[in-house]
Amino acid sequence: MDSVLILGAGLMQGPAISSAKELGYKAYVVDADENAVCVKNADVFKKIDLKAKEEIAEYAKTIPSLKAVFTAGTDFSASVSYVSEALGLASHSFEAACNASNKILMRGCFSKAGVPSPKFLKVSKDDFSVSCDAVKEVKVPFDFPFVVKPCDNMGGRGCRMVRSEEEYLPALIAGVNNSRSGTAIVEEYMDGPEYSIDALIYNGTFTVTGFAVRHIKYPPYFIEVGHTMPAVVSQKEHDELISVFALGAKALGLSSGAAKADIKYTKNGPMIGEIAGRLSGGYMSGWTFPYASDLNLTKQGLLIASGKEPLDLVNRRKPVTFNPGPQCQGKEKPYELFEIPCTITSAERAWISIPGTVEEVNLPSKKEYVEDFLPRATVSLGGNVDFPRNNVQKCGNVITRAQNRDDAVNAAETTISHIFIRLKPNDPATEKFLAGAFEKDEENFPPWAFPVAESDLEKISGKIGENESFKKALPDILKTSEYKTLTDWNYLTIEKALKMVDEIIPEHKSCDKKEFFRAFLRGSVQLSVYFMDSLGK
Repeated sequence: MDSVLILGAGLMQGPAISSAKELGYKAYVVDADENAVCVKNADVFKKIDLKAKEEIAEYAKTIPSLKAVFTAGTDFSASVSYVSEALGLASHSFEAACNASNKILMRGCFSKAGVPSPKFLKVSKDDFSVSCDAVKEVKVPFDFPFVVKPCDNMGGRGCRMVRSEEEYLPALIAGVNNSRSGTAIVEEYMDGPEYSIDALIYNGTFTVTGFAVRHIKYPPYFIEVGHTMPAVVSQKEHDELISVFALGAKALGLSSGAAKADIKYTKNGPMIGEIAGRLSGGYMSGWTFPYASDLNLTKQGLLIASGKEPLDLVNRRKPVTFNPGPQCQGKEKPYELFEIPCTITSAERAWISIPGTVEEVNLPSKKEYVEDFLPRATVSLGGNVDFPRNNVQKCGNVITRAQNRDDAVNAAETTISHIFIRLKPNDPATEKFLAGAFEKDEENFPPWAFPVAESDLEKISGKIGENESFKKALPDILKTSEYKTLTDWNYLTIEKALKMVDEIIPEHKSCDKKEFFRAFLRGSVQLSVYFMDSLGK
């Protein structure tokens, strides 16, 4: 029986393990975490750290009839290529995979090839002193705001916008501390809508296998609260984004396997944030694209890695016009360009909690158009939750599919709005959030659920009576058009959120009206219930 080796046993690697088995392969899986969620799905599991490429290569040599090495949604495509080269299997070259894993090397490749990407500066731990109030010997050649990120990590860990001198040093510390090599990259901020695009490179062709718009919120961090596929863009922008992505992939040397781009459309045209030499995580390659296209992208990637022809990919793809825009005039087409069209819409949305300790979780029943409901392990009794500073701190995700785009989006957001996590009363983390305290380098973060002018808050007075409806107690100042259309991070308006509070705690003590509504505006349903639960305790 032929075999494949899959790096990673987390949820994002689940589709790779199942796809390998469906193709008739025996699935050998390695991961540093022997308790990872998909360990049980492996035919054979071995505990190995994914960055230990030499150890993985030695293990791979013992696997009978090994045909492919593969990963998706991890940061270890370089390990895949290292092992594949050692065994003579199909993959991107190790050099190319390193270029696509290290943002410093990546930016250098883009700059040399004239591919649009932000100006950047490399910063290591030796370049600054954490004991100083100001950065030492580090000069930034562009104005605020700019971005600091680790040069070799994913999921938004250690990545943030820098808006002032006060934010710079803490951002650098976070960036280098979240880097395996202790190196951060400081780069220009790109303004414009952001897209996530997957592709498979095979035999000189470049086939887009997922084109989604990313929904990013909550500066100074870049929290992806969801994505929607397919993205709605003009044909001109569509072709330019794909063409520049392909130029970037070629500049990195990617030649056989997956590529994934985070790319923005700026006032000057497409500009690449990064390109990885693997399939995307974030539920895109394994969930939303298959839902939107009815094509198992992971299977096609495994076939390429196995040295076989991906027939479904080849038979279904449509040509894309090479048009990289004015910034790349005169550049040669790097590959033959194609795309697998999406025929329906799939929407992914994340739900978010305020800081605290989980006391109770109420999840809604699965509604029409909802395909997957994916809470994270932290969302369980006694778990610690926080307002996310990166994309692995969200509480979970909902994925929908529908012929009509509005149906898919509304189903996802409505489901999110019905989730409720009750927090343990009198928790220091929640109390700090309630007080509205911000760190010196995180001005206005975490944000208010419903931003309100302090002068309007001061106009609220009186009491909310015992068992009185909170919705009926809504002050007139909060019924104005300025506040009526506001929504919190889980898609609730003020009135819908108050209705939910009434349903959760129909019986309650009397309380000060201004104090209650301050808690409500600060943290919506969660903080309102927490505030009432904490009264007298």
